[in-house]
Amino acid sequence: MKARLERAYPKDTYTIGRFYIDGQRFSEAIEDRDRGLTQDMPEAQIKSLKVYGETAIPKGKYIVKMTYSPKYKRQMPEVLDVKGFSGIRIHSGNTAKDSLGCILLGRNTKVGMVTDSRKTCQEFERRLIAAGGMCELEIV
Repeated sequence: MKARLERAYPKDTYTIGRFYIDGQRFSEAIEDRDRGLTQDMPEAQIKSLKVYGETAIPKGKYIVKMTYSPKYKRQMPEVLDVKGFSGIRIHSGNTAKDSLGCILLGRNTKVGMVTDSRKTCQEFERRLIAAGGMCELEIV
């Protein structure tokens, strides 16, 4: 399984994107503000530009794997090896305030938020588990 997040609507405090699975549109996503970070930047540069709790992870290619989340006390999709960030998950929520760099999936039916997030994330998790619990994610 391959996932792709296309950041489409950058705003001052959040970013709305389109989330695809194997080339098919799956949902929208909301993240923190895109500050222009890329995976090929040195970690020190990423950390100097990052604002804790208000910055989307760097654009690039990642592995997403089902791992145990101590915070949520269950198995959840984790975005691995994100320079300058830790504990990045794909989970439910409605606004960028529900994210500390994480990717929130849902439907962008209201300005500045996603709805139907819990249902959307459950479906993503179901597909991820069916694919062996791991997938590639590209953020552009």
